[in-house]
Amino acid sequence: MGRLAEHVRSSCAQIARTAQSVQIDVERLGAYDPSADGAAVVSDPGLDPVRHYLEGDVADVALYTLALDTINFGSGWFPTLSKRVDPATGRSVSGYFTVAWNLADAFRVDGPWGVSDLRAMTTARLAGVLGQRADHELMSLYTQALRELGRFLGDRSALDLIASAGGSADRLAATLAGGMALYDDRGFFKRAQIVPNDLALAGVAEFGDLDELTIFADNLVPHVLRCDGLLVYSPELAARIDAEELLPAGREEREIRACALHACELLSARLDVPARVLDMWLWTRGQSPELKARPRHRCRTVYY
Repeated sequence: MGRLAEHVRSSCAQIARTAQSVQIDVERLGAYDPSADGAAVVSDPGLDPVRHYLEGDVADVALYTLALDTINFGSGWFPTLSKRVDPATGRSVSGYFTVAWNLADAFRVDGPWGVSDLRAMTTARLAGVLGQRADHELMSLYTQALRELGRFLGDRSALDLIASAGGSADRLAATLAGGMALYDDRGFFKRAQIVPNDLALAGVAEFGDLDELTIFADNLVPHVLRCDGLLVYSPELAARIDAEELLPAGREEREIRACALHACELLSARLDVPARVLDMWLWTRGQSPELKARPRHRCRTVYY
């Protein structure tokens, strides 16, 4: 397959060229600057130290980050989760931050997990940690993902896994994608790529090729690009998304993700900003109330 990130770029460029339901507005793209409002100017904003577990030993922070990214999927189910409320604002946080924050607090209160905890994970235990019903479909999928991670690590620690990549984010992503079925997101490898990025942001790893990663193709960055007029959906697809219909895994949702990724590659080249940094800018912009109020595409998948 060659280098993983280059495979993703090539795959998404091909999908974008032949897309039937999604198009990139090249004229708008040529004038677009996501940092123009002054809100997105930090190259590496880091991870929120309240909503993420960053204060522990390096080995524990590494395992937390790896475990979190292993269950960093399920956006199609997020509207059905019991959301955590931020006491500072009185508002519910997103599905991602609900999972990240509750997992962080479990590490703080009950102690960090070890690899044996991953292998022995039960749906009931994990649902309790994440503040969800044990019969929620996502809890069983998260449990499967964490147990698979435990088996994949075997006798290794998270730090051993990082060391095996030899300072290459691409190599670590390829190792994850090749070793676990729930990371094998062909043509996108969203979570496989976000792992080295998050490990670096958490301060527990360094990679010489970090800026060669693509964006982490999910359903939020395409939503931001659609709201800003860079992605244009066919009337039929737009109507279904606006009606909050679930999309099946397949051509349409792949076109959405691929066109978003290819658009960001074009932006990256024009603005001289790494694609992964664009991803963080756009993802943060997507947390704004006005954008969160508009429906985005939802697909129930283990990849994002």
